[in-house]
Amino acid sequence: MEMQEQYDDAMFDYTTGGYDTAIAKFQQILDAYPQHFDAQLSIAMCHYRNGDFAKAIEEGHKAEKLKPNEQLVHTNLSLFYMKSGDKKTAEHHGLQARLSSWRGNMEKPSAPAGDAEDELKMDQPKAPEMKPTTQFTDMPWKKKPPIGGAH
Repeated sequence: MEMQEQYDDAMFDYTTGGYDTAIAKFQQILDAYPQHFDAQLSIAMCHYRNGDFAKAIEEGHKAEKLKPNEQLVHTNLSLFYMKSGDKKTAEHHGLQARLSSWRGNMEKPSAPAGDAEDELKMDQPKAPEMKPTTQFTDMPWKKKPPIGGAH
C-alpha cells in the first residue's frame, strides 16, 4: 500500500471514531516517514479525541518541530493545553497561532519565472487620460462685463 493510501486509510479511521486504530496506522507512517507532518498532526489529534491530553501535547510538539510557524500546530496545542487545564500555555499557543496567520498573510508567494510572470501580473490602474485644452470654462477673472453697462 502506498503512503498516501495508508494516510487516507488512517484518516478514515479517525473520522469514523476509530482513534486507537488510526493512531496505530499513523504511527506506521511516521515509522517509515518521520517527517510526515500531516500524520504527526493527526496522531496528536487522535490522542486528544481519546482524552489523553498529555500525549496529545507531546505529539503536538513533535509536529511543532517539523513546522514551527504552522498556524494549525499552535491552534491544536492551544486546544490541548486548555483541555489539560494549562490556560497560560494555551494562551501562548493561541497567540502563536494568530502570529502565524498574520505571517502567512504577509508573505508573498514566489513569482513564476519567464513569460508566465507577465501574464499573471495584475493590471495596474491607468491614470485618467488628460486631453489638452485651450478653452477654460471657469475663469472668473476673465468674465466679460454685462453688455451695456454697469459693473
